[in-house]
Amino acid sequence: MNRDKLLDLYKKYELTKDDVYKHQHYVIITRQGIEKIQAKENINITYEVIKCETNFAVIKANAYISTKLNTTIETFGSALKGASFKDGNCNTWYVAEMAEKRALSRAVLKLTGFYELGVFGEDES
Repeated sequence: MNRDKLLDLYKKYELTKDDVYKHQHYVIITRQGIEKIQAKENINITYEVIKCETNFAVIKANAYISTKLNTTIETFGSALKGASFKDGNCNTWYVAEMAEKRALSRAVLKLTGFYELGVFGEDES
C-alpha cells in the first residue's frame, strides 16, 4: 500500500510534519524536506541550462547517489513567468532559479522513490 511505503520513507529520511503537507490531490514535500533527503542519501546533482530567456527557462538535472550503483537519473525543471497561472507556471522573474529548484526536487524525489508514490516538491506545486 502506498501509505505504508510513504511512512517507511518518512521514517528513513527523518521527515517531520514541517517537511510534508497534504495538498487536495497529492502530498508535497517542502524545500527543507528535499534538502534533508538529498543530504541523507548523499545525492549529487549537476545542472545544464537547456534554455534561458527573460521569462522562460529549462534546466536539466543529472543526479546520482554516490553510494549506490546504477542510481543515475536525468530530469528537467522549467519555469514560465506569467501574469497568472493561466499564462505561466510561476510569478517570479527568477525563472532560471525556479527551473533549477524544480529539477532538483524532481531528481531527489525520483531517485528515492517518492515520485512514484505521487509525492511532489513544493516548487512544482
